[in-house]
Amino acid sequence: MSRSRSFTAEEREAWAPLAALLELLPRQLDAQLIRDDELTHFDYFTLSILALTPEHVVRMSTLAAMSHSTLPRMSHAVTRLEKRGYVRREAASDDARATDVVLTPSGRRTVIQATPGHVANVREYVLDALDREQLAQLRDIAQAILARLDPDGRMRATLQR
Repeated sequence: MSRSRSFTAEEREAWAPLAALLELLPRQLDAQLIRDDELTHFDYFTLSILALTPEHVVRMSTLAAMSHSTLPRMSHAVTRLEKRGYVRREAASDDARATDVVLTPSGRRTVIQATPGHVANVREYVLDALDREQLAQLRDIAQAILARLDPDGRMRATLQR
């Protein structure tokens, strides 16, 4: 990565709205989930990964990688979710040094309950703003950027390519 020239006018016209979106969209996602389900978007994302995984069990380090977070951030989120009864930690059966995170029935109910509101929010602020061609372009653009940000394909969204 070189520290070269300034943005061209065309680059600035593309970057400025994206930078604004990166500020505003996470706030919108958090606000709706906190208001309706007392979950942050990160909490919801964590529960969703567990809900979509066979047996609803994921190694803590894998869960951190799939959410592209650090292990300490994931551990903090799991502690928060554990206090609410949504997940529990278990010693990994195949590695005494590792911890598995298990989605509880309460956590599964919570993520299922939160999903319709989250989907409606994403539709309102993102998907419904785009026509079919733009939606395909958004997918392609997001995948191109993810390929650079997550070249090893560890994050859940990158795995879905």
